[in-house]
Amino acid sequence: MSRKVQFHKAGGPEVLKIEDVTVPEPKADEVRIKVRALGLNRAESMYRAGAYLIQPVFPAQLGYEASGTVEAVGPNVTDLAPGDAVSVIPAFSFLDYGTYGESILVPARAVVKHPPELSWNEAAAVWMAYVTVWGGLIDIANLDKGDVVLLPAASSSVGLAAIQVALSVGAVPVALTRTSAKADQLRQAGAAHVIATEEQDLVAEIRRLTGGKGARVVFDPVGGSTFKKLAQATAERGIIILYGALGTDEGSLPVFEMLAKSLTVRGYVLFEVTTNDEKLPKAKQFVLEGLKSGAFRPQIAKVFPFDQIVEAHRYLESNAQIGKVIVELQ
Repeated sequence: MSRKVQFHKAGGPEVLKIEDVTVPEPKADEVRIKVRALGLNRAESMYRAGAYLIQPVFPAQLGYEASGTVEAVGPNVTDLAPGDAVSVIPAFSFLDYGTYGESILVPARAVVKHPPELSWNEAAAVWMAYVTVWGGLIDIANLDKGDVVLLPAASSSVGLAAIQVALSVGAVPVALTRTSAKADQLRQAGAAHVIATEEQDLVAEIRRLTGGKGARVVFDPVGGSTFKKLAQATAERGIIILYGALGTDEGSLPVFEMLAKSLTVRGYVLFEVTTNDEKLPKAKQFVLEGLKSGAFRPQIAKVFPFDQIVEAHRYLESNAQIGKVIVELQ
């Protein structure tokens, strides 16, 4: 038997329960992993609350990221072996797999050996963030030297990864945060500029920083009512990549800005990369090279023990963190 987090109804963090389950032997193209750490994601809290792209089927499992050691491999798996230190990439549906457990099954294509320099906690904090950024900023936007990129919710794990990726290609990352409380930490994380959107005029600041041109790329996980201001701050023929829907207020499509500037507004989800057998290896290579060179290093906000999974989800939803929330297993 193994302990696993499940929930039997949608709701707040309190619906999460740690239950004993039987973990079967891996089938063809599957790997069983003894988990050492979990990385928590907003998508998981949205799924738990019944507000995600798919609806839970009860008893429901969740979890996209983990690090640990391979316990067993199924038929057809030739590049992984028991004892390997690995991380899990979000490349599956919660309806099929989940990583919140002591021993988990995942598809082999979603497993990668991580550099030995990473701790278990760091390894669990890598793949959602950096692959999301690779797909949006590198694969879609072709971010390049000198490009100004706006990063709303910059203190999130994805936002911090985006700062590092932007710097690695010579771009200029501009971190957006609601108040100035996190400004110093964002500068320390590498942001070239920080704009507190509730305290400063976002559009005026971007025009000042760019000599009136605006930002060529916007990488936005929020949407909502601030979306129009982002469009106003975008350069002519720029691109806005919307990769999340954290905004709780209603927004409207900035039609006039889109027409006047010939903007591209592009919806994007991580699974465009992780379910694509041509793009996923490219993303893996890009991230592994950044980790090995030291250009990429995940930032961890807080670590919780497995028994405190409910408290960990509450902290995740508090917006108090800068970086990744990690759950540690013994």
